[in-house]
Amino acid sequence: MPAKKKGARKGARKGARKGARRKGAAKKAGRRKAARKSSGRKRAPNPAFMKPMQPDSALAAVVGDRAMPRTEITKKLWQYIKRNGLQDQKERRMINADDRLRNVFGGKRQVSMFEMTKLVNRHMS
Repeated sequence: MPAKKKGARKGARKGARKGARRKGAAKKAGRRKAARKSSGRKRAPNPAFMKPMQPDSALAAVVGDRAMPRTEITKKLWQYIKRNGLQDQKERRMINADDRLRNVFGGKRQVSMFEMTKLVNRHMS
């Protein structure tokens, strides 16, 4: 009998310790998040993304013909996609191309948003 009691107590203590660790870990994570937010320092953008790029004629038909950073080109491209309802309704990752975008996408009728980035980069210099 004493062996059972000893084992039972030992198991109960382990569970209590685990619970204490979890609570302590959660508190530490909360403190870290608060520390990050209060730093007040903004992240500097990568200069490569801010370099003005000139879109070629196919991409210029969608985003405009003036030189602008890659980030701005991406924003304008998504504005065009949303304005014309070109995002697939069932599978939101897919973009359905209209006549203008088909030129940018190399003749494809539908591309994924990840493939779209690769295809658009070919039209910038």
